[in-house]
Parts: sequence; structure tokens; C-alpha cells
Amino acid sequence: MNVVDKIITLEQKESVRLDPDRLSSLYHQLGDTNAQDVLCRTVEELAVRLSNCERFWRKRDWVGLRKCAKSLIAISEQVGMTALARVAGDVAHTVDSGDAVATGATLSRLIRVGERSLTAVWDQQDLSV
Repeated sequence: MNVVDKIITLEQKESVRLDPDRLSSLYHQLGDTNAQDVLCRTVEELAVRLSNCERFWRKRDWVGLRKCAKSLIAISEQVGMTALARVAGDVAHTVDSGDAVATGATLSRLIRVGERSLTAVWDQQDLSV
């Protein structure tokens, strides 16, 4: 038997959790138009910060990466992205522990969860640019 035939490809799909109560509270407090504006700006800001986290990782800028991950926690919690907030906290924790391998793994997970979270909010709210 050929060894190549035994190769298994793992598919990495991350489940995301959005807090519907947080989103409905946002709409109740701000009204539809203002809440939509806040969500659009938040989605854009989260995308930029996810990209910044990856850039800090490539530069091995641990202080910048930790700060960026911490900022993702605060922003994502405000709009109900609980999974994203939790994984961003995991990234900050691995940076604090000084484990570069764990940081790389949790950062990869953060990127996956972040992309899925942004898509979920975008689709749920039917946001358009």
C-alpha cells in the first residue's frame, strides 16, 4: 500500500457564537439605522485588528499582539461575538505564557473564528457596504 493513500486532510471548521440578546439590545438602544452603522464600523474594525494581530505575529511583536488581542476582546463583546472574545483572550494568555507554538496555534484559531464571526454578523444583519 502506498503511504500517500493514507494521508488524511483535516478540515478545520470553527463554530461561532453570537449573542442575539446583545445585538437586539444594541438595536433597541440605538435604533435600526444607528445600530446598523455601529455594526458596520465594528465589523470593519475587527477585520483590521485581526489583520494587525497576524502582522504582529509575523514580526514576533509580542507586546503588539497581546494588546491587539485584548482590544479584540472588548470590541467583540460589545456586539455579542462571544466565541471571538474567548479565543482572543486565549491568544493573550498564550502570549503571556511565552509559548510561541501555542500562540501560533491560538492565533490561527482566532483568525478562523474571526472570519466566521464577521461573516455571521454580516449575513445575520444583511449588512452592505
